[in-house]
Amino acid sequence: MRLNGWEWIIILVIVLLLWGGPKLPGLAKSLAQSLRIFKSEIKSDDKSGKDEPKKDAGSSSN
Repeated sequence: MRLNGWEWIIILVIVLLLWGGPKLPGLAKSLAQSLRIFKSEIKSDDKSGKDEPKKDAGSSSN
């Protein structure tokens, strides 16, 4: 008997609910914090990048 894609997803969800339930809120909190840090780093790079002159992407020195 071969399992299709949806069957694997259902099995994965059941396994996560049984064994990973207590850890899921901590994982979600950690992921949200990482995304906030990532977004703030992107914004700070955008601000620092405005002072630098843009290089022409079409020209190369090779």
